[in-house]
Amino acid sequence: MSSTEPTRKTQRARNGRKETGKATKTSRAKSSEAMISSEQRQSLIAQYAYLRAEQRGFHGGDPVADWLESEKEVDVLLSRGGD
Repeated sequence: MSSTEPTRKTQRARNGRKETGKATKTSRAKSSEAMISSEQRQSLIAQYAYLRAEQRGFHGGDPVADWLESEKEVDVLLSRGGD
């Protein structure tokens, strides 16, 4: 390691994180997302999008917008990981 290369401890300090043995929010979010397959995630998004359309009686709206909003909602729920 060169003398100009920061150490891991220095990098953590700069990022404001401490090693506590507990998972950070970022690592919990990644592990929650990894707990379901991409097919399961896609199925959840499809269900949420369907419910959006159903709530408006399947009239009007944009299926792509429904999908994109549902995708955001599912990703937020998955990132919380049961918090």
